[in-house]
Formats: sequence, C-alpha cells, structure tokens
Amino acid sequence: MKKGVKIAIVAGVIVILLGICLSASFYTVDDKQQAVITTFGKVTDVTEAGIHFKLPFIQQAHIVDVNVLRKLEIGYRSDDNDATIVKTVENECKMITGDLNIVNVDFFVEYKVSDPVKYLFSAKNPEEILKNLVQSQIRNVVGSSGVDSVLTDGKVTIQQDIRDLTAKELEAYDIGLMLTDVKIQDAKMPTDEVNEAYKAVLSALQSKEATINLAQAYKESKLPEMEAEVKSITLNAEYDKQKRINEAKMQIAMFEAMYEQYKLNPEATRIRMYHEALQEFLPGTKVYIDTSDGSTQKLIPIESFTGEEENK
Repeated sequence: MKKGVKIAIVAGVIVILLGICLSASFYTVDDKQQAVITTFGKVTDVTEAGIHFKLPFIQQAHIVDVNVLRKLEIGYRSDDNDATIVKTVENECKMITGDLNIVNVDFFVEYKVSDPVKYLFSAKNPEEILKNLVQSQIRNVVGSSGVDSVLTDGKVTIQQDIRDLTAKELEAYDIGLMLTDVKIQDAKMPTDEVNEAYKAVLSALQSKEATINLAQAYKESKLPEMEAEVKSITLNAEYDKQKRINEAKMQIAMFEAMYEQYKLNPEATRIRMYHEALQEFLPGTKVYIDTSDGSTQKLIPIESFTGEEENK
C-alpha cells in the first residue's frame, strides 16, 4: 500500500473520530426540559434550556421533561390512538364504600417532575410508587365515604382529600414527583339497575340546583324593584309626617294668635268664637240673635217659624 493512501486512511479515521467526538460533545435542551449531567456516573450539574457542551464519553446528559403534565389512569386504560376506546381494569376500579356498598370508580391523575435528579436516581420506578400511593389513598378515602357521596354530591371533597393525603405521602418519599390534580373520571354501581337509579338521583339534584339558581335570579331581578317601592313608601311616609307636623304647627300658631286677641278683648273674642261655632255646627240655618237686654243672648230659629207660617 502506498504511503499516500495510508496517510489518507489515517486522516479519514481521525476526521470520523473528531466528528463523533464533536457530536457527542453538544446536547440541546428545550424550554420544557432540564438535563442532569453525570461525570463518571456522579451528578455534577443540572442545565436549563439551550445548547450545552459536555465532555464526550466522560459526561452524560440525561434529558428530563419537567414542565410537562403527565397522566396516570386508575381503574381504566384509554387507547392512545382512539380516545373512544376505554378498557376497564376491575382490580383497580372496584372498591367498597364506608357503608359497605360496592362501587366502580375511575380516577384521572396528573403529575409532573419537580426534581429531575431525585426523579432519576432516588427510586427505581417513581411512577409506580406514585401510582401505589394514589391507589392507597383512594381506597382509604372512598372506604370512609358513603356511597351517595361517591356517586353524587361528595366527589369534590373526595378528590381534594385524596390529593392532599397523597401529596403529603409523596413529600415524605421525596422521589422528585409533584401531584397536581386528582379527578374522579367515572363513578357507578356495578349493576345497571342500581346505576340507573343513582343517575336519576343525580338528575334530581341537578334539577334542584337549577331551580334554586332560577329562584335566586328571580329574587335578584325583583330586588331593585322592591327596594324602589320601599324607598317610595318611606319618602311618602316622611312627606306625610312632615305635612302633619306643619299642620300642627300652623294650628298652634293660629291658637296662639287667637289667644293673643282674646287677652286684648276677652268678651268680644268669646262672642265671636261663639258665633263662629254656631255657623260651623248649624250650617245653613238662619237664627235671630237677641241681645237687647245687654247681658244674655236669645237664639231663635226664625226659618222654622217662617216655614210654618208659609205652610199655613
């Protein structure tokens, strides 16, 4: 083999090795990931999004999705290619309630990686540990709840209790996972007849809630009208009150004025008031007042005599 050919082969091998070294020296992390760098198997760094350099064959980059919600299905399995295809897992969904009824309950769990180093190296299978913890708390909470709560109006409380208890246990295990949500996907009785009966109960509860909301809406629509009416009545009452007070004050003022006149000439005032009273209590009647003796007054209803004379 010629010397020039040997040199070309060696150069080619060197170029290939350099290419391999360069390709193994750089790695890319996107914005939803973090990379855990190990040097000779020991964790030495955690890098964020971007293009980074590492020592080839000495360091390794373990890419972990950290800002991504992951799902866990308990009691059922859905088809990744067809969401309408759902397979029931009997040993996960069937459980006993606190009042000794059997129910089938499916749960949908969401979680994410909170610490990539602990996620990779603290446990062999952290997802399986999380699943076991959730299942344990599901049976604990459902086992202490009544069947009505599980099937109808207690789902929110059950979900919250399972989430809180599991999160507390998960914190103690410290495997780099964080629970974000737990939801009851489906809850029903194992037989169709009983399940239909509970659906009817749920429908009745929903109708009750709708009726309450409708009544509340009607109340809120009528409230401004009633407040306006109350305000109007209050204003009218206040006006009537003020009117009566003013009339009373006017009467008092008139009485005081009459009293002042009475003090100036009591006898004349008494006679005038007497005559005014006659006009008020005997309206339209003509009378003859005789004061010829100067001391007494004689009232003679002359109209009646005139009438008798005319009749005669």
